[in-house]
Amino acid sequence: MCGEHPREEGLRSVEIEDAALQAALQPRFSMQCFQLSPGRRVARMDSLGLSGAQIVRETQYAAVQKLGATPADLCTVSQCTPDPAFRFTDRCTGAEEAIFFMPENTEFDLRVPAGARTFYVGFSQQAFQHAACALDPERWEDAPRALTALPAALPELRQAVDLWLESAEADDGDHPDPRVLDRLVFQSVVQAVVVAARQGTASPPPPTRARALRICQSARAFVEERMEGDDLPTLSDICAAVGVCERTLQYAFREYVGISPLAYLRLCRLSRARAMLLAATPEETSVTQVAMRLGFLHLGRFAGDYKQMFEETPSATLTS
Repeated sequence: MCGEHPREEGLRSVEIEDAALQAALQPRFSMQCFQLSPGRRVARMDSLGLSGAQIVRETQYAAVQKLGATPADLCTVSQCTPDPAFRFTDRCTGAEEAIFFMPENTEFDLRVPAGARTFYVGFSQQAFQHAACALDPERWEDAPRALTALPAALPELRQAVDLWLESAEADDGDHPDPRVLDRLVFQSVVQAVVVAARQGTASPPPPTRARALRICQSARAFVEERMEGDDLPTLSDICAAVGVCERTLQYAFREYVGISPLAYLRLCRLSRARAMLLAATPEETSVTQVAMRLGFLHLGRFAGDYKQMFEETPSATLTS
């Protein structure tokens, strides 16, 4: 998804004592970084390079200023813990949560205070716009051409970043398939931005019952086909395949099965996990391997959801 921009594949965690190194460790940007407050340690950086997305999380020990620009076909989505001293070019967070969308070819000038915790996810703008347009074509037919702040209380996005990094650094050898993780990261971030951008906008009219049935039948067939090929579909994939925006899909699924498309997709993945566990033996696979293969990175939540749905634990299914 990121074209030919240089990236570091895999997981890396670095304690930084030189602000120049903080810039050098992010080679996709033309960037300078200057230390603004005293301290021997400048920051801790955790980064995860996937085939498409790049995740970077920074814990700032000393205040810094970052100056630079995004290259062509690279956009970022970022958040900072609320802090009145934080500034992103001409935008500040104050006491509010905010998502910042920075498109390609954009100059930036950040002041990040000591104690702040920031993250960003970078990927191809062309891929992002295609996925966002599938979810909300009216708003995302053309991506913003300047830094855009999207006010939204979305601590779950920061929690998701922490989970992605933790799952990648697990030392038990059970890691998610990088392709699955890449798709989860990409879709989660696109979804968060699209939802934040539409706050306060009018909803389209709901589809008729007959149209809702056709939409959901087509969506179900698409999901089943993709999962049979061991490929997890995303919400934007479904919207693009069926030819409707996300809100229309939401209305249709509420009419069709009484739950959201994301909840329905999760149930499909749970059912797929059950089928895989029933067909396997403990000598061939583990519950963790099946969960990771299907994008369930939070194993405790997966086990709880599985037991609630099927009234037995995943391990009981595997050993039955």
